[in-house]
Amino acid sequence: MACEKKRLAELAALVQGELVGDPEVLIGGVADFDSAVAGEITFVADLKRGARLAECKASAIIVPFAVTEISGPAIRVKNPYLAVAHIHALFVAEPFVATGVDARAVVGQDCHIPAEVAISPLVSLGNRVRLGRRVTLHSGVVVYDDAVIGDDVVLYANVTIGHHCHIGNRVIIHSGAVIGSDGFGYATDGNGRHVKRPQVGMVQIDDDVEIGANACIDRATFGKTWVKRGAKIDNLVQLGHNVMIGEDALLVAQVGMAGSTTTGNNVVLGGQVGVGGHIHLGDRVMVAAMSGVHNNLEPGTIVAGIPAIPHKTWLRSSAAYAKLPEMVRELRELRRQVAELSEAINPGEDDNLGNNE
Repeated sequence: MACEKKRLAELAALVQGELVGDPEVLIGGVADFDSAVAGEITFVADLKRGARLAECKASAIIVPFAVTEISGPAIRVKNPYLAVAHIHALFVAEPFVATGVDARAVVGQDCHIPAEVAISPLVSLGNRVRLGRRVTLHSGVVVYDDAVIGDDVVLYANVTIGHHCHIGNRVIIHSGAVIGSDGFGYATDGNGRHVKRPQVGMVQIDDDVEIGANACIDRATFGKTWVKRGAKIDNLVQLGHNVMIGEDALLVAQVGMAGSTTTGNNVVLGGQVGVGGHIHLGDRVMVAAMSGVHNNLEPGTIVAGIPAIPHKTWLRSSAAYAKLPEMVRELRELRRQVAELSEAINPGEDDNLGNNE
């Protein structure tokens, strides 16, 4: 459902920006810089793109404060990416529609289901499941016994929530994610056979978390695996048993974290980062893509590489690595020259040594 048009002054107030030009300009949507047309608002986030403002066909543009020369309607802000996120969300927001429980859904015994829900066909709810208000469950969602789901939660197609798991308010979980699968825990006997350790804990997902498609979060061996408020987890991320993710963390695609690893708040892990078990990453730690972390990291540390080392050291090491073929050639040439000099200074030395033997 299309959002009604908004005055530019309203949008400026929404993002606490500085209005430039006509406050009555009407905006009906958001588009990228190159495709925006009249009636839409767009944005530039850097000064290089700012040099092309005259080419823009949008009715208004969001720019950084540093852009001072602008002739058309605009909103100046500190962070254009943040501003456009708020404005775009306003235009695409759709009101919740309580369609109830579809007749083709399966609901177990003693479930608590408010009237304000939207449960699609082929959803399966176990026994004693508790749903909050305005919950949306798309087709194929499976929620096992004794799970608790908070208000304003959206579970997309084929999401699985394991038994006793708790999902907070305003959580979004994308298709195919599995919350509460058994942790990977085994004890090996004297014959080399692996005996499964029972995984009897749960998973707790706090408020305002978003979890990407096909992510897997294992239940704890004991206690809980815990994703704290505001964390954002990308597609295909794997969190082992008893992992704890701090508030507002960002975990990019294909991150893998072994059991009992914990993080502080605002941690950022790039794509395909691997983190060993039983270690802690402090607040604001940043790990570059495809790195391997095997040790605790102090707050604010930025690392890269396998094993992960300080990022600046890794950059210097990478630069040196690229020069290794050239350095090898130079080394061979130096060795040749040293051999020639040695022969010139001590002619026949090798022969004399042979005769002494």
